Amino acid sequence: MKAVLFDLDGTLIDTAADFIRIIQDMCREKGCAVVAADDIRVQVSEGARAMVKLVYPELDVEDPVFLAHRQRFLDLYGADIAVDTDLFEGMYPLLAELEQHQIPWGIVTNKPRWLSEALLKALNLTERCAVLVCPDDVSKTKPDPEPMFLAAKQIQTDVQDCIYVGDHPRDIDAGRNAHMYTILAAYGYLPLQHKDDLTAWQADCIVNTVSELHQVVRELVIPTLNPASATL
Repeated sequence: MKAVLFDLDGTLIDTAADFIRIIQDMCREKGCAVVAADDIRVQVSEGARAMVKLVYPELDVEDPVFLAHRQRFLDLYGADIAVDTDLFEGMYPLLAELEQHQIPWGIVTNKPRWLSEALLKALNLTERCAVLVCPDDVSKTKPDPEPMFLAAKQIQTDVQDCIYVGDHPRDIDAGRNAHMYTILAAYGYLPLQHKDDLTAWQADCIVNTVSELHQVVRELVIPTLNPASATL
């Protein structure tokens, strides 16, 4: 393997706390029962629509009123995008080791580019990330393999030589459809309806912690280099 690509929310970066803060504030503003943090967390990978639906279950997602609430949610998030957000614990050493061995790492996400770029900037990752592919960049998003092909092309690496790490079935499907090596991040925001049988996702590998992910990535990437250089 010659490159590592990550999904963003719930895989590389732990963004749930900021989403939870905003959704719970919206509940208080509406005067309804505050949605539990765990119920919000499992919807993060489903996107803004699913999270806002927790506050406004009575509205159709295509209702202009609902869309206005969704836009307000995105605006609030964009204004304070990294208050309680950081990389998952253990991810900094993993990225540092990849960079030490000049292995490019990047992101393929369904998060809009304006939010993705703002998040990377807030966490000082912009210059470190070799490639960022967002829905704005493609005609079809994950689980279609188009974003994966674009990411591999931009880092000049064959798709078969890329690892893709994600916490949603569409991540694994996109990686598999592009013939990448797929890793299911079981520590992430697993969708409630898909978390009982992780083997059904058909990922090449399942990891339960970032530490496990680091070990698997090291075993897949470092052997292509000088084994004596693997010091971490």
